[in-house]
Amino acid sequence: MADAERRKIQGDLAFEAKLEGEARGRVEGRAEATVTGRGTESPAETARLMEEVLAAENLRKALKRVRGNRGSAGVDGMSVTALPGYLKEHWPRIREELMAGRYKPKPVKRVQIPKPDGGERGLGIPTVLDRFIQQALLQVLQPLWEPSFSDHSYGFRPGRSAHQAVARAQGYIAEGHGIVVDMDLEKFFDRVNHDILMGLLMRRVADKRVLKLVRGYLNAGVLEDGLVRAVGEGTPQGGPLSPLLSNIVLNLLDKELEKRGHRFVRYADDCNVYVKSERAGQRVLESIGSFIGKKLRLKLNREKSAVGRPSERTFLGFSFTDGKEPKRRIAPKALKRLKARVTGLTRRTRGVSLERMIQELAQYLIGWRGYFGHCQTPSVLKVLDGWIRRRLRSVLWKQWKRGRIRYAELRSHGVGKQLSAKTAGSAHRPWRISKSPALSYALPNAFFTRLGLPSLAPG
Repeated sequence: MADAERRKIQGDLAFEAKLEGEARGRVEGRAEATVTGRGTESPAETARLMEEVLAAENLRKALKRVRGNRGSAGVDGMSVTALPGYLKEHWPRIREELMAGRYKPKPVKRVQIPKPDGGERGLGIPTVLDRFIQQALLQVLQPLWEPSFSDHSYGFRPGRSAHQAVARAQGYIAEGHGIVVDMDLEKFFDRVNHDILMGLLMRRVADKRVLKLVRGYLNAGVLEDGLVRAVGEGTPQGGPLSPLLSNIVLNLLDKELEKRGHRFVRYADDCNVYVKSERAGQRVLESIGSFIGKKLRLKLNREKSAVGRPSERTFLGFSFTDGKEPKRRIAPKALKRLKARVTGLTRRTRGVSLERMIQELAQYLIGWRGYFGHCQTPSVLKVLDGWIRRRLRSVLWKQWKRGRIRYAELRSHGVGKQLSAKTAGSAHRPWRISKSPALSYALPNAFFTRLGLPSLAPG
């Protein structure tokens, strides 16, 4: 075992031993167990919620989750691997500050990441210590709200997925609700109103230490371009607690839509309402837009929000075919992103081996297939498979460079002399040659499969 791995394990064990001691002496009653299955509106049972957050078993789970998620360092530069050792030395002080309501979160580090549809999105990276504490908070707070969340909400909830949300939307369309009200909340995560959010939290949490800690995370500020900027609204994406807080706010929207009897699906801040006519859709867009502005103090993005046919709109990377039996299909923008990524990975001028190229490509394609393989248009996936293999044939042809080498390679792959000579002497460019009979024979699909290239099309 490597020294670094041994030290990491020793640090974890030392921290867990410290937790065991604290659990015996300081955690009272049922605080040893994380809250489960509780959905009461009354805050009376939550007056000592901090003890549950700091329960030994809850902290172990939080540490395991944070380490498993890895992630970048925050403003203090501490890595995830350094966290157990830091806790071993400083946990008694940190725990005392949390118990007394004196703990102050550090600002988040702001980074910009590209958005799927272009532009950039700000991501706030908390320190690993704050991610650990937020995760412990999440594990206790989520069960308080989960039972009362809407059945139409699918984002960031246990046992729910984007695929389930897309299937639910497909069901509404199949029932005859062939018009979608596609609502886009403008910069939602940056504009969540803190007072509204804290008011919702206070309905169920009586422990002022927990409320103060959550408020501390909301107001911790953002480090950007070397300066810490105070924030008065928003829940920065990047911390474990942010998705739950966003669902707590948007649950108000869910309940309003339910009260009005609408058929809808929401995944985080993506919300689609399904109606039977264009006129009904416009009424819903206007009335719900007004509710969002007055009650949530948020704004609809009027440029991105629209009423239209599901085949013309995109929901979580998918759209739907027209007809009585709508099928899930990959949205054009998602296909465009895939092609852009594959094109970048398979540039003929990259200067890496084919094996290395396929290894990198496989990592991306396996994840992409795990999500978009949920579509019901396998012919599209087969076309993509063919296009990707053709690009790889083109890469290899470019790498072989000269006619003599190309001839020898074709012969070594079983191509006849005459066809090898004709193809090797061709003046056509690599992309044209990649579709030639000689390269298709020399480099069949099985060749790329042996090198580890996954297929996108179902077996």
